[in-house]
Amino acid sequence: MRAKLLLADGTRLEGEGFGAETDTWGEVVFNTGMTGYQEILTDPSYCGQIVIMTYPLIGNYGMNRHDIEAQRPFVHGLVVREQAKGPSNWRNEQTLDRWLKEYGIPGIAGVDTRMLTRKIRARGTMKGILTTGGASWETLAERFQSHTLMRDQVARVSTRSIHASPGYGPRVVLMDFGAKYGIQRELTRRGCDVVVVPWDTSAGEIDQLAPDGIMLSNGPGNPKDVPEAIETVRRLVEKVPLFGICLGHQLFALACGADTEKMTFGHRGSNHPVKDLETGHTVITSQNHGYSVRKDSLKGTELILTHTALNDGTCEGLKHRRLPAFSVQYHPEAAPGPLDTGDLFDRFIGLMEERKQEQEGTVHA
Repeated sequence: MRAKLLLADGTRLEGEGFGAETDTWGEVVFNTGMTGYQEILTDPSYCGQIVIMTYPLIGNYGMNRHDIEAQRPFVHGLVVREQAKGPSNWRNEQTLDRWLKEYGIPGIAGVDTRMLTRKIRARGTMKGILTTGGASWETLAERFQSHTLMRDQVARVSTRSIHASPGYGPRVVLMDFGAKYGIQRELTRRGCDVVVVPWDTSAGEIDQLAPDGIMLSNGPGNPKDVPEAIETVRRLVEKVPLFGICLGHQLFALACGADTEKMTFGHRGSNHPVKDLETGHTVITSQNHGYSVRKDSLKGTELILTHTALNDGTCEGLKHRRLPAFSVQYHPEAAPGPLDTGDLFDRFIGLMEERKQEQEGTVHA
């Protein structure tokens, strides 16, 4: 099976097709992770995107039921240099090719992923169309014109209903904008009583759940495409401790008066160095985002810059000047990636416990 990839700048690539026999389109991005392709493919933040893996061999340890980060994948396509057809690992349950077929996702192998990555670094992410169905270049060009990039990704990936993961610790309402399982896993292993709610749940409905804290999850797309969520965060941040991750970080910033902007090619990978400005320490982080908070927009707000990216100086962390609320652009739950920053979940729990003690002290007084 042959496959074709057409980019918005006219680039044409032909290679070996694998996965589903179909056509797909989306924003073409690259990920620099050397491992973790299963977690990447199941990260809801990739909804609407065709992912190029810069590591040359993908699929060599197969797929298994334990390393998924969502109920199903939302990625639109996969581009690799070489697809391993005979995976070898004791945890392997099926090949990457078979797994992609099950979910209707096409892939292309045998193309110059280094060239594609350099092109995107220079010109920015761009729309692309991928086919393993045998369509001609002319047909692809015609279909290309009829497609526009998605703007409703959050609604596509968020849970449809409220559900709970009971615990004996503080109650955390997790606003699901495309949450990875890893976030909920880190909260529940610390004993939190987690209640997951849809992205468009109102502040009033969340109040009814009596949360001790609010977690704003990661998610796909432009944060300004979900203005309802920005308004909800604006109302909640004054009430209980809040922790935002990735898209949640951007929504927190917008709710507090800062601004965001689209990056040229974003940060996607598990090897991004970030400096903690409060401690002076550098941590290696897992990231997946195409938008960032503008540092110059923090002036005049009550937000304090706490972390910066060492590669390009962009904003990687914030905290509120007077409220128990903070956020990071990277993924402290990793999956995949290093576990350098898992203590941020402990910090969040500490803020909730402090707030509870303050409230109990007020009642007794």
